[in-house]
Amino acid sequence: MRLSVRHTTRYSFKEPVMHALQRLRLTPKETQGQTILNWEMEYQNAHEELHYEDQNCNTVTLVAVDSGATEVVITCRGTVDTEDNAGVIGKHSGHLPLWSFLAQTKLTKPGPHMRAMMRELDSEGDKLEYLHALSALIRERVTYETGRTGVDTTAEKAVENGYGVCQDHAHIFIGAARAADIPARYVSGYLMMDDRIEQEATHAWAEAHIEGLGWVGFDISNGISPDPRYVRVATGRDYRDAAPVTGISFGATEEMLTVDIAVEQQQVDQQ
Repeated sequence: MRLSVRHTTRYSFKEPVMHALQRLRLTPKETQGQTILNWEMEYQNAHEELHYEDQNCNTVTLVAVDSGATEVVITCRGTVDTEDNAGVIGKHSGHLPLWSFLAQTKLTKPGPHMRAMMRELDSEGDKLEYLHALSALIRERVTYETGRTGVDTTAEKAVENGYGVCQDHAHIFIGAARAADIPARYVSGYLMMDDRIEQEATHAWAEAHIEGLGWVGFDISNGISPDPRYVRVATGRDYRDAAPVTGISFGATEEMLTVDIAVEQQQVDQQ
């Protein structure tokens, strides 16, 4: 499937910026089942300083905000070809050893509410069956509700409250998988929706490493494994490793952040 993506991030500041740096993880990965045909990034009131590959093989672009700016606009656009591999990414690769995805983080660490939920499932049998059952249980217990959790909400807190979004679902899944001695990681990216082109946020899901298959994706919020409608952008141990935009600023208070995303299928000419 050929997907066209446009992603615009707009920062508005209450006062002019003296100095600010933004770390962007907005370039899709070249990986099994995904080919980047073209990708470009444009900046208003900012300029690129450098780009590099981080420990998770994410492409990171570091941009500096122009002094005196009160608004910054970052626009990414490109075309990606995707394949249907039933969510299977394959063998582990990258700069981090597989065991590093077994360690819990502050965002994924299970507490009493998560452990109680996890005891409802048998993690000693078939790992793939267990992970599908775990995904279904999380979706049942943690209702998808926007606007009630944030980037600092932990997996334990989301289970306790009983609501969250895709980021929270992924963190719960990752924490439970790691507790069952299954390496797991966070994925941020894009999803082509069936009912609309325009969206207000990127999507998030999880991947777990299963012996004999390698990395396998699980979109807990939608109850499926990623298919050709998904574009993988960044991965990491949790959201903080894969956040689309992070940064610091001096001399200004951030007033507003808005995101506009469009993902749609393109026609592929048959030769």
